[in-house]
Amino acid sequence: VQLQASGGGLVQPGGSLRLSCAASGRTLSTVTMAWFRQVPGKEREFVAYRRSDGSTSVADFVKGRFTISKDNAKNTVYLQMNSLKPEDTAVYYCAAEPGQLIISRVRDAKNFGSWGQGTQVTVSS
Repeated sequence: VQLQASGGGLVQPGGSLRLSCAASGRTLSTVTMAWFRQVPGKEREFVAYRRSDGSTSVADFVKGRFTISKDNAKNTVYLQMNSLKPEDTAVYYCAAEPGQLIISRVRDAKNFGSWGQGTQVTVSS
């Protein structure tokens, strides 16, 4: 699966951004997709996932603010980010793994074999 992420940028606290991850080589209904983020000096951390059965989940620290969704026609997964905070500043990566990862594995970046190039999100006034 080849992934192309986009949509990052500079936004003020409280603002919104929508990240996109366009997939090619495989339809999204057959893969598990996820978003991770990383800041310098720290490990990549889980943000949200969408499994091939359509189930979704987000990390506790973005619950109520971030939503993951997909557009079948565009074979694209989105991360809608609202009420952004300065601590959300990071490089955001989309990831894909064929099939349906079990719940205990889907939040670990090591279990994903395909990655997008990353898109910078900066939340600052």
